Amino acid sequence: MKKLFTVTILTLFTVSGIYARNSLVYETRTLKSEILKMERRYSIYLPAGYDESDQSYPVLYLLHGSGDDHAGWVQFGQVQHIADKTIAEGKAGPMIIVMPDANTGRRGYFNDIQGDFDYEDFFFKELIPHIEKTYRVRGERRYRAISGLSMGGGGTIFYSLHQPDMFAAAAPLSAATGNWNIEQFKSRLGDAANKVSASQMETYFKRHSIEELIINASKEELDKIKRIRWYISCGDDDFLYEGNSLMHILFRKNEISHEYRVKDGGHTWTYWRMELPLVMEFVAKSFMQY
Repeated sequence: MKKLFTVTILTLFTVSGIYARNSLVYETRTLKSEILKMERRYSIYLPAGYDESDQSYPVLYLLHGSGDDHAGWVQFGQVQHIADKTIAEGKAGPMIIVMPDANTGRRGYFNDIQGDFDYEDFFFKELIPHIEKTYRVRGERRYRAISGLSMGGGGTIFYSLHQPDMFAAAAPLSAATGNWNIEQFKSRLGDAANKVSASQMETYFKRHSIEELIINASKEELDKIKRIRWYISCGDDDFLYEGNSLMHILFRKNEISHEYRVKDGGHTWTYWRMELPLVMEFVAKSFMQY
């Protein structure tokens, strides 16, 4: 009995070692943002073997939801355990995962309508260059993907529609898809909507409306959007289910190829932890020739 117990313990340590060997998660690292005029935080996952070679890796930008910050995917999403396991099982190749903070100063991934807190500019002009300079990241579009949950799902969608040349794959989860008419949009902005002109409001709405971006896209722009590999997932009990369904219909009508998944679940970490291995597997295919 004692011998069996010893073997069992050794087996458990061996399995644990397969999943956790040498991967690293830094929960809080910072960079100075000239655009936002402040220090910005991010978490980062470095796969097993990162410190043992000079290999460069593809990168997944993984965005948190409203109410969380850069550490959300680390603390609640169990990103290290899930990523280690997914890679060890051969479902995805090694990749770097970057989790930026969008909940300091102001909450959200977009440029402010008044132009005094331009987070989206920071993301593309400062964060991505910082990551590619600081870590061994492959800098080509084909090795860059983006995903996120809820508010971060919205960030995933609009970043990909705004700059489709930047990402090979986009995987919004339980995404906040935004408002589908301008009056709803004004209501959500609150007092900020009264501080800009009608033309500014219309321009800002069109930039943050999935329908407007798709309908008004040129053939060249639409072709770029179609080059992205899309994975859209939302729980059947999620309060954001309708917006995700409308996005699916809009994509179908405009012949934008995508995988659309509605599964049992709500707006919960249980759902997003279940989806993360599938997201990694999906984007990994974008990083390879196939």
